Order: sequence, then C-alpha cells, then structure tokens
Amino acid sequence: MLIPRRPSQELPGLGPEAYAAWRGSGIGLLTERLERRLILELLGGMRGKSVLEIGCGDGDLALDLARRGARVVGIDSSPRMIAAARARAEAERGEAEFLVAAAAGLPFASARFDLVVAVTILCFVADARPVFAEIARVLRPGGRLVIGELGRWNSWAAVRRVRAWSGSALWRGARFRTPAELAALARGAGLAPGPVRGAIYFPRWLPAGRLLAPLDHRLGRLTPFGAAFLALAASRPPAS
Repeated sequence: MLIPRRPSQELPGLGPEAYAAWRGSGIGLLTERLERRLILELLGGMRGKSVLEIGCGDGDLALDLARRGARVVGIDSSPRMIAAARARAEAERGEAEFLVAAAAGLPFASARFDLVVAVTILCFVADARPVFAEIARVLRPGGRLVIGELGRWNSWAAVRRVRAWSGSALWRGARFRTPAELAALARGAGLAPGPVRGAIYFPRWLPAGRLLAPLDHRLGRLTPFGAAFLALAASRPPAS
C-alpha cells in the first residue's frame, strides 16, 4: 500500500527509495496490484483523455495511465519525487509531464482535465476541503475524480495508531477517513459521488494476503467496511 504524503510538504524518510522498497516487497507488490486494479476500474477508458494525477510520487501510476493512451500531467510537492518521476519517464520513454505543485493550489486553468486521480494524499491533511475545491475547479463538466485513501476501520489503521501512540512522527498526525467523510467532501465541492469501494481486506501479513487476495475484488463490491484502502469516484455535473 502506498505510503501517504502531505500535499504541501515532504515527510522525512519518504523519498523515492521508500516507494521502490515497498513495491519490491511481497506484501507491497500484492497490495499495489489490488489497489491499482480498483483505481483503473473506476477511471474507466482513458484513451485520448486529459488526466491529472495529484501526488504522483515517482510516476509509476502516471506512466501506466500514459501507456493506456491518456495525456497525463503528474504533480507532487516533493522535488525529489518529481525528479524521480522524470527520470523514470526518460528511462521508460514515457510521455507524461511532471511538475512540482501543491494539491491545494493547482497551477492549471479551470476545466482543463477530463479525469483527476489522487491516491493516498489526504491522510495528513486536517482540512481537505481546499483540495477538493481545486480538483472540482480543474475538472471539466462531466469529468471524473477518482480518489484512493487509507480507510479508518481496519487492521492496518489499528497498527498505525499504535505506532503513533509509540511516537511515530509519520503517523502521529494522520487522519483516516470513512466512506461517508470522503463522499461528503466530494459533495461539498459540488461533485456527485458514487459508491465507495474497498480493497485490502487482509492484515499486513503476506501469507494471509496470498490466501485472501482472490476474494478481495468481491468483498470490495459488497462493503467498504474493514478495507484498508478506500476508493471513490465522483463526477462534476455537466454544464446546464
């Protein structure tokens, strides 16, 4: 599961190497695959569409979307992450554009993008309303937001709370939102939210993940409760 980042500043120890190490682990590879499947399902067809990824990190998702035919711009508040994303794009001959920018102040004209995707960027944002307002602003009428976040009620969140109580600087200020909170944030920005879907219904233990991963997609369609990862698709109403 991706480690979240603040949209307006870097977190110590969470550079590109941390993401590479997570994807290189067995549990990281498994959870990344399940999260990516859900995000891509909610995004739908993207060939020829203009896509903004907020909190793009080292560019892994953005370049995947570009390979699927989208015109992608990725932003991240971390210059190190953007440097890594550009290096990855050059190595893979990808065509995504990467910029240093903050989610609460997007440097784009209104109604520019068909799709906006943001994965695990809100966990350290006490007030996410400005971020959603900016997303709604840059979406075209009829455009769609897909946002993935770390859920509140699951074994992964419980472990993170214990780490916070034990003094972890990373998790001390984290905020894990419920499906209802995510939907309310979307509505507050003038977007029309769909159902919240879940993924990762197993603990952070690779044998359990391998055993339960085949059931994950089915559980995600039944209930978001107990999911470590939540995903919401919301649309901007068409112009009247």
